[in-house]
Amino acid sequence: MEDIVQLRPEGLYCAAGDFYIDPWRPVACAVITHGHGDHARVGMGQYHTSSPGLPILQWRLQEQIFHPHSYGEPFTLGDAKISLHPAGHVLGSAQVRIEVHNATWVISGDYKRQADPTCDPFEVVPCDTFITESTFGLPVYRWPDTSEVAREIVQWRDQCAARGETAILYCYALGKAQRVLAELMAHTDKPVLLHGAIAAGVDIYRRAGIAMIETQLINEMSSKTGYEGELALAPPSAAGSAWLRRFRNPRHGFASGWMRVRGNRRRRNMDRGFVISDHADWPDLMRTIRDTGARRVIVTHGDTDVLVRALNDDGIFAEALTTQFAEDD
Repeated sequence: MEDIVQLRPEGLYCAAGDFYIDPWRPVACAVITHGHGDHARVGMGQYHTSSPGLPILQWRLQEQIFHPHSYGEPFTLGDAKISLHPAGHVLGSAQVRIEVHNATWVISGDYKRQADPTCDPFEVVPCDTFITESTFGLPVYRWPDTSEVAREIVQWRDQCAARGETAILYCYALGKAQRVLAELMAHTDKPVLLHGAIAAGVDIYRRAGIAMIETQLINEMSSKTGYEGELALAPPSAAGSAWLRRFRNPRHGFASGWMRVRGNRRRRNMDRGFVISDHADWPDLMRTIRDTGARRVIVTHGDTDVLVRALNDDGIFAEALTTQFAEDD
């Protein structure tokens, strides 16, 4: 039987249902795993997505034809039976389960297995074929406990305060920033300052009922000299920008899985690196693939070759597939 999901110039295509999963070119019908820009793009005729992820797509894509679905709720497109299941990546992120003629494929989207107070936990979905991301598909990538990393962020802020400095923590505006704000609640009650590009996503998470530490938009603050002793969250694009001129003595940190390799911190010219990722690390990639029971694994975006080789050595048939998804962490 021909593959349920195939690669076309527009993206991953299911012929039985005549739809695409996270297409990178305009198509008539798209099933979207989550709201990051490399997975959710404008120009589709209609969008199927998870109900928890709908507010993010509405924010990122504006007015479109959306079809929200509860997690685990089956729906049909053509001859394909589809359901969306939590991926644990960001708020509303989903895996796509597709059943055609008693064969089951699961497309993971981006996912992680670590606990995260800002989104539903990853659900193992048994399948015959599993299409998995491999953003951190190297054995060196192993994540520490995120709560402990949050404690280290507070300690760093306090050290900066003692020196009359501002702690600027760079993190991605959708998912990572909100997770940091939620994890900080266990270690401090001091409000965190926000760059404007992060504030909108934080508001969406708050409206979804996600508990996070108090925040304040920097542009709305009364005139203040230097912001010494504060912790401010900003997107990576703010590094080296004119936005930093308001801070008299800034120190720079980065929250990302890439900070697991010290050379990445040096290349970004950061004072501190904090290892927090919204993707699965190496042990969880291997564990998840085994948990699905898939007889065939297709590996996309990231260090595909190493993961494919490890799976084949472990007796699991695996192959790589080139897509246009980015390594958003």
